[in-house]
Parts: sequence; structure tokens; C-alpha cells
Amino acid sequence: MTSNKNMSCDLETGVCGITEENEMEMIDFNQPKKAIDLYYVTDPICSHCWALEPTLLRLKEQYGHYFNFHAVMGGLLEKWHDGPIDPANGIYKPADVAGHWREVGEHSRMPIDGSLMIDNPIQSSFPPSRVYKVIQKNHGDEKAFEYLRRAREALFAFNENIGEKSILVDILNKLGLDGEAIVKESEKQIGHQLLNKDFALAAKLGARGFPTIVMINEENKGVKMVGSRPLEYYVTGLSQILNGEEPKAKEQPSLSNLLGKEKLLFAKEIEVMYDVEESDLPAFIEEQLANETYEEKELLGEKYFIRK
Repeated sequence: MTSNKNMSCDLETGVCGITEENEMEMIDFNQPKKAIDLYYVTDPICSHCWALEPTLLRLKEQYGHYFNFHAVMGGLLEKWHDGPIDPANGIYKPADVAGHWREVGEHSRMPIDGSLMIDNPIQSSFPPSRVYKVIQKNHGDEKAFEYLRRAREALFAFNENIGEKSILVDILNKLGLDGEAIVKESEKQIGHQLLNKDFALAAKLGARGFPTIVMINEENKGVKMVGSRPLEYYVTGLSQILNGEEPKAKEQPSLSNLLGKEKLLFAKEIEVMYDVEESDLPAFIEEQLANETYEEKELLGEKYFIRK
């Protein structure tokens, strides 16, 4: 039997195992430098941005180690006026939005009620956008993006007018923030200044519709992708910005961990994240989640799951 002379228990070095020639070695365990900036130009009341949520969630979870994520408020609706707002979609007045939203919700399976645009329409997307910027300034990007998700849930799924101060305060308080103080600050000059900076950045990025995703690398070369697209579309864009290198996906988080972090997930989000067919979702949920850890509900024919 041959012996490996490098295998030893050395009293002087205190090593049991394979000895190395160098007694001390520097090792870098840091993640590779994120050399790409991903700009997500969006708006709190953008229905197609709501439809993109399942894909965007997976893109961030599995490929987020390649890019620094920046959400940019684009200013979808300053105010209603007598002229057309979105003639391509037949939108001239608030009530016209309801049907369009419901169509987007049914197509994407990210449910949208939309009836508030008939009964109690949002007058402007600027107030919830300014709130986003103030949270970002005071509490960071992650908390601001969490707020954006809760605001969209309130608007699209649960039919709440996020243009109203009381609704915004309630959303913020549930996030553990001081809702009154944040909304008050957003109404001051600083709120307007911060939002205008985002508008300028969106214009510089060439974003004229929402959602728009722009990826820019260290060489200041970029790729712009407009609209709600499948995951493969964005991965292809990421590959291009990596000069042809195929990006390697991280393993998806467990559903238990994902639901714990996101608090609420719609069926479509789970299906997209884990490549699960709609018909197979009940069995997948039963396999992945303990009964006592979640609550299952239904809205407009779509299931959603809340962490208990």
C-alpha cells in the first residue's frame, strides 16, 4: 500500500491532514464584483409592471449576483386631463383603465380588480412614487422595494387607492415605518426633488414605456428591454452585456424561505419561480410547505399564499 507523504498530524503546525508548503495563505471568499447596473424603470400604478412581478422575482433571486439593482420611478400619471392619456389602449379617462387592467390581470394571472378606477380613481401616481423615494433615502433600496410591492398588492389585488394619504400611511405603518412622517416628508420639496432626479435618469436611459429594464456594464455598454417579457429574454440580455458569457443561475430558494421573505405570493409567482405547471401547484405546495406555516386564499379566481 502506498502512503501519501503529505498526509500527517504535525505537532508543530497543529495540522491533521494534507500539509501545505505555505503556512499562511490569503483567500478571498467575497462574491465576484457586481460589474453590471440593472435599472428597472417603473411606476407604482403600472399594470404591466405588476404582471412582470413573477419573472422579476426569479431574475433577482437567481441572477442578482451579477448586477446592482436600481428601481427608477418613471412618472406614469401626473394628473388626468381632457386629452388622451394612453390612446393606444383606449384610455382617455379613469374609468377606461378598469377594463385594461382586468385584461392585463387575466392574461398574466397576477390578479387585478381595477373597479376603483370607476368608483374612486387614482388621480396621480406621483404621491406613491415620492413616498418610494423618501423611503429609499431614509431606509435604503431594499425597504423601498418592499414598500413598492405592498403598494402594488394594495392597488391591483385589493383595490385600494394608493394615491390617498391614509392608504399610504397604513401600508407604511404595517412595514414598521412611521407612515405619517414619511408621507409628510414626501409632500415637501425634497420629495419632489428626489422624484425629478428619477425622471431625469429615466429619460437618460431612454425609457419611454413601463416596464423598461436597462443593463449597463463596466464598459458603459448597455442593453434596453421594454415590456413584460419571459425570464429567458432577460437572461439573454444579461448574456449580451456579459460579452457573450452565459450567466450561471443560483439555485432557487426553498418555497418556505421565499414565502417567509416575501410574506405573500400569488400562484403564478410560485409557478414561474419553480417551473411548476398550474395543475401541479397543489401537490407542490403540499410537498414544500407545512400546513401550519401558511394560509391559502383566493382572489379573482387566482390562489395566493400568506405566511402565518
